[in-house]
Amino acid sequence: MNDITFYQRFEADILAGRKTITIRDKSESYFKAGDILRVGRFEDNQYFCTIKVLSVLPITLDELTEQHAKQENMGLDELKEVIRGIYPSEERFYVIEFILEFNK
Repeated sequence: MNDITFYQRFEADILAGRKTITIRDKSESYFKAGDILRVGRFEDNQYFCTIKVLSVLPITLDELTEQHAKQENMGLDELKEVIRGIYPSEERFYVIEFILEFNK
């Protein structure tokens, strides 16, 4: 069973180390630094790698910076748009920073 999932479109960026954070809502804020997570694709829950959580920090949409966007491998406007699309009514989020432990 996977501990966290990502949309399939992010798989290559995660495996290449271009995506090093994920921004989630409160329902996934329980992860903590040092956690080792099995990662699957959201669409089919297929396992594709294991990550290690480095930190989990609260943030609002307005507090997002170009650095966050870079860690997501996209522009800041695009990042905000993606988050709004996934979490249309949320105001508080959590930045989960991670590194790739290994892929399958």
